[in-house]
Amino acid sequence: MKRSKGFTLIELLVVIAIIAILMAILMPALNRAREQGKRAACLNNLKQLTMAWIAYAGDNDDRIVNGEAYGGTAGTCPTPSGGMHDREKWWTGADCASDYMTGGKLAKEVQLSAIRAGALFPWVPADKLYACPTGVRGEMRTYTITDAMNGLTSGRTGTTSGNVGITVGKTTLWVKKTTQVVVPFPAQRLVFVDEGRVTPDSYATHYVNARWWDPPHCRHGDGTNVSFVDGHSDYWKWRARETVDIGKMANPLHQFTPKTDDGMADLQEMQKGVWGRLGY
Repeated sequence: MKRSKGFTLIELLVVIAIIAILMAILMPALNRAREQGKRAACLNNLKQLTMAWIAYAGDNDDRIVNGEAYGGTAGTCPTPSGGMHDREKWWTGADCASDYMTGGKLAKEVQLSAIRAGALFPWVPADKLYACPTGVRGEMRTYTITDAMNGLTSGRTGTTSGNVGITVGKTTLWVKKTTQVVVPFPAQRLVFVDEGRVTPDSYATHYVNARWWDPPHCRHGDGTNVSFVDGHSDYWKWRARETVDIGKMANPLHQFTPKTDDGMADLQEMQKGVWGRLGY
């Protein structure tokens, strides 16, 4: 009798098992490669935003943009007529929902309207540059300027409006002009941080206390992307497991005090990057 040709059930199961094993081996590598690409895109976004931040100062007698985000009527961005940011339009408008801590979001077009109305948009008129590719879905801005770069000043961080332009040693804490960044060098002072989500105000760190105010954010692995006054961007890898664990929480913990030496080193690296020095 003529025998029919084909695979037996056992042979098919063996092939399927081999394919499954190969996929299990290759998928982590593919995911890492994909994440590396997204990290690179995020670093480029930060670099472009920071170059726009520098260009803004160059076109405004060295005065840097108001680093706060407007918190008023959703989708708008007026110009303050008093206070510490008198006649300094916010860099971005009201794009953050009041219940953002629990996942609330404004409509996409409202967020984009706020971004486009911001003071920095004419220097970087590309919507996609304001959000990290791995940021929270549906949020159009995931980057934040630090307090020290003409952001919010308050007693929450140990600096007040009375510290505007104040110099400790040779370090200017709360910066209004790029020429005030002398010590440490511009390559060591932070401008933007990648929070991975939209938040109000500027990014806050304590100056006189050894604890976080806003939380550490864990992005693109066990670190975060940041940018500096000289225009370059970089990836910071956290040292401590506790920093990573806090940063990966769905709602990262505020006012966190590190419990390990490595955790304290992570905190102090961020504090020095923001303020240029420690205040304790």
